[in-house]
Amino acid sequence: MIDLGSILDLLGSFNLAELVNHIPLPHVGVGGGIEAKESVDFLRTIGFTFVFVLGVGGVFGLGLAFAAKRFSVKRDPRIDQVREHLAGAHCGACGYPGCEQYAEAVVQNEDVPPNLCTPGGEKSAKMVALITGKEPIKAEPQFSRIMCQGDWSKSKKRFKYEGVQDCRAAVLAGGGDKSCIYGCLGYGTCERVCPFDAIHMNENHLPVVDMGKCTGCRKCEAACPKKVIEILPGSKAVLVACHSRDRGADTRKNCQIGCIACGACVKVCPFDAPSIKDNYSVIDLDKCRVCGLCVRKCPTKAIVDHMPTRPKAFIIEEKCIGCNACMKVCPVNAAYGELKKVHTIDQSKCIGCGICTARCPKQAIDGTFNAREVFEKAEAKRKAKAAQAA
Repeated sequence: MIDLGSILDLLGSFNLAELVNHIPLPHVGVGGGIEAKESVDFLRTIGFTFVFVLGVGGVFGLGLAFAAKRFSVKRDPRIDQVREHLAGAHCGACGYPGCEQYAEAVVQNEDVPPNLCTPGGEKSAKMVALITGKEPIKAEPQFSRIMCQGDWSKSKKRFKYEGVQDCRAAVLAGGGDKSCIYGCLGYGTCERVCPFDAIHMNENHLPVVDMGKCTGCRKCEAACPKKVIEILPGSKAVLVACHSRDRGADTRKNCQIGCIACGACVKVCPFDAPSIKDNYSVIDLDKCRVCGLCVRKCPTKAIVDHMPTRPKAFIIEEKCIGCNACMKVCPVNAAYGELKKVHTIDQSKCIGCGICTARCPKQAIDGTFNAREVFEKAEAKRKAKAAQAA
């Protein structure tokens, strides 16, 4: 039988501290079990690091090079050639986000014409056509047209606007400060967005377009919150510069130069181009022959003429048969003469409207702005008849 007291006496004879010191303990902690050094070989460390980074970089570089070659997309060199001959304005007039996208489209798509870069003009269109092998198409120049003449001196305001001098900001204040809610606000947003410095505000806060600089890029058209700017072909020179849908009496109260839908233009036009819609006159540009008669008859001067001076008509004597056709259509009685004898046109009365030129059955009247077009159409008809007869 074990005596408990004897066991306690035996344990008490040992020195516990000495016993603990002789027991081996595991290494715990950072760097445990590693022999510390008094110095570090920096050159060796730097060399090892350089070799390691160089090796990793080389592996990844080879991998990227292989991937680039394996999955590369071949680029048509003509795209860069076309891009060099575009205007570089990134205006979006071509219908694409930028010049790079248009260059890709015109090279890769046969249906995309080479003349969509309006800022580049005819020279750019010819070069793009040459590079892409497409037929060069002569594009008619287009310009910004301001469809409002109601500047701050000719129109009334509902309240005084004191906010940010920007049309887009002003329109947030109840649609703008003008009494005519359809008119130009005059705070110059179009001037600031134009990339070609082609629009400037005059002293009465109405935008004026410099035709020599305008490229028809549509930046101003997109920025105008009142939609009073339209991009139109240069040949469409007679326009109703008013979009007011108010009744005639209200338009008179709001603006001195607005369209009152009186119908005078409809009555005088020999081509049935104007019509009254939504309380204002609209000119069908496909029918309009730019004669300018409606401009002379408009009582409020709401119709503008961007062709203020027209060349006047004269008779080609050897062609005139004295049919009196010119006398019947002349709106200012400038043509006169006896039946079956050579007629004459009074230059002091002629307004260059070109109506007589278009109506003459023998193409005996020249000098007007539309003479070349009339002669070409007549010649085409003669050739077509000759071809049918043959």
